[in-house]
Amino acid sequence: MAITKEALKQDIDRLTEDQRQQVADFIAFLKFCDRRITLNPALLAPLATEFAEDDRNLAETGMDEYVKMLAQEDER
Repeated sequence: MAITKEALKQDIDRLTEDQRQQVADFIAFLKFCDRRITLNPALLAPLATEFAEDDRNLAETGMDEYVKMLAQEDER
């Protein structure tokens, strides 16, 4: 069912201030959704490769801390 701009404007005119704020927030959300960028996996692949070594190093560092925390828990 199509709604005309005029009918929509009339409905908005009948809303309370709080309801109009909710409509404004929803409109802002819809605009935000339209601006979302779809990432192209082909463009992301080189970045993943470029930072793979850094990721591995960070994961290893994090694992050392995790193992220490597990050992501390076992001691309790």
